[in-house]
Amino acid sequence: MCLSCKAGAYNKVLHDLMKLDIPRGDIFLLFGPIDILVQFKGLKSLDEFSEKWFTPIRMVCCKETLVTRTMTFVVVSEGTSYAEEPFAFTFLNVQPQQLENAQKALMNVPEVISADIVFGPYDIISPLRAENQADLERVVSHIHEAVPGIEGAATTIVAMIRI
Repeated sequence: MCLSCKAGAYNKVLHDLMKLDIPRGDIFLLFGPIDILVQFKGLKSLDEFSEKWFTPIRMVCCKETLVTRTMTFVVVSEGTSYAEEPFAFTFLNVQPQQLENAQKALMNVPEVISADIVFGPYDIISPLRAENQADLERVVSHIHEAVPGIEGAATTIVAMIRI
């Protein structure tokens, strides 16, 4: 689930999210068109997500109109599980006929930590590793050359603030 916050509100939103007992390693503060990315591991159903997470997060969002937009992604084909903290996330739009090929090609890029095919405004979400901004530019450029069917992309850097 992605949240876009009102200017200056992300600290309050992060604080409120922490009260919901979301594991610390599953919340990412991003710099880009998305402010906060929350992942939910081990869900059994959409009903569980709705009852346990979606509704409570929406209630956090309603307070003082701190969140201006939410996006929810449903994972269709999960990439490899990971524990390391990514440097960035890339959100890709891919030609439908190239979806599985794009996921496989992404997983062959050493800096790609995982690649989830999702339902939502993007088709694939991938956490990336990089040493710094220059290295991230190299990684993203390589992804655009190596992965078939990319029609659009947005890459966001993970904040160094520990959540």
